[in-house]
Amino acid sequence: MKKVSFSILGLLFALCVYAHCPAKVSILGDSYSTFQNHVVPDTNYVWYFADANEPERTDVATVDDTWWMRFIARNGLQLERNNSFSGATVCNRGYEGADYSDRAFIRRMDNLGNPDLILVFGATNDCWAKVPLGKKGSDDLYTFIPAMDKMLRELPTLYPDARIVFMLNDEIQGDMRKAITELCADNNIECLLLSGISKRQGHPDKAGMQQISDQLTDFLHSGRCSRHCHKHSNN
Repeated sequence: MKKVSFSILGLLFALCVYAHCPAKVSILGDSYSTFQNHVVPDTNYVWYFADANEPERTDVATVDDTWWMRFIARNGLQLERNNSFSGATVCNRGYEGADYSDRAFIRRMDNLGNPDLILVFGATNDCWAKVPLGKKGSDDLYTFIPAMDKMLRELPTLYPDARIVFMLNDEIQGDMRKAITELCADNNIECLLLSGISKRQGHPDKAGMQQISDQLTDFLHSGRCSRHCHKHSNN
């Protein structure tokens, strides 16, 4: 039995290496990637709870319903760290102009452990809060483009051995969407453009979580993921 188990594990390891499949996954996210008692640090705000859900709010009831746990389980990976914070913006400006420098993506990006794969799922709150776009080259981190550029530029330096993917919410359109895809390309960061995600109250429901997991898995294993932005296709 031990010989059989060893052979299976050896085969899986060989397949993983051949496919450049990372073992440890870290997430830098906002509410879409939270779940009660499953974020680090545990003082981060969460949107999804284990015992306080109402049907009109969400049908995501357990951590196994989340997009990231589905993705990890499906692909035989392990969670290194989930540093997601509900309501967080990429930049230091939040809703109604509040100072979000204590929770911004650029504040938390150095606390992801030692991952092989980093999944960055953000900018939704920047969009909803209508933060100023700003301009590339500016040092004003209370505007979106300079903060986004800083994050995409510095993540590969902080984690030189990790593969980095930015996941773009299908709700983000217009100038912000254009800025994100251009900044990903400029910084050599892979970008998954999600599409048709099912939501309740603006947040992925159980069906949406499955869609995100499926689209991410397809993106990572399709061979389309060279170091620039790609659009997910359902074809």
